[in-house]
Amino acid sequence: MSRLSALTDRVLTKEIKIRKIGVEDIPEIVSIQESILQKKVSKKWVQMVKNHLKKEESIGFVALKNGQVVGFIIGQIKGEGFGLEQSGWIEVVGVHPRQMGTGIGRALAEKLFQFFKKEGIRDIHTAVRWDAGDMLSFFKAIGFDRSVFINLSKHLD
Repeated sequence: MSRLSALTDRVLTKEIKIRKIGVEDIPEIVSIQESILQKKVSKKWVQMVKNHLKKEESIGFVALKNGQVVGFIIGQIKGEGFGLEQSGWIEVVGVHPRQMGTGIGRALAEKLFQFFKKEGIRDIHTAVRWDAGDMLSFFKAIGFDRSVFINLSKHLD
């Protein structure tokens, strides 16, 4: 690690606090997601977040800067299936656009990775739209690579 990188990490940890996510964080999470999308999120999206927070196998963290939520990550431990051992999944991650590029997403991911490792999880997966260059770059930067899986979809009329 370079001296500049170490210094940046030290400054980040002084400014940013990461804690376990709570139901009380939902309004700020919704606000961050709406800032990213530049539109209102659906009631179904909000319900999806609430449902994840209720699941025993789900975990999430928020990043706080000056006491305000500026980023979030929600993950889940999933059982064996489709040829996978029990594994961790990143379900959703978001950082307020004004805070992107400052290391908050990486810090949140590292916290989630620590949790998964403590739980005996070694493989972590996520899904990203093929045209989401910013998300692909983020996940590549934190060590993700192509999976052995191909995402398939079918539209029902």
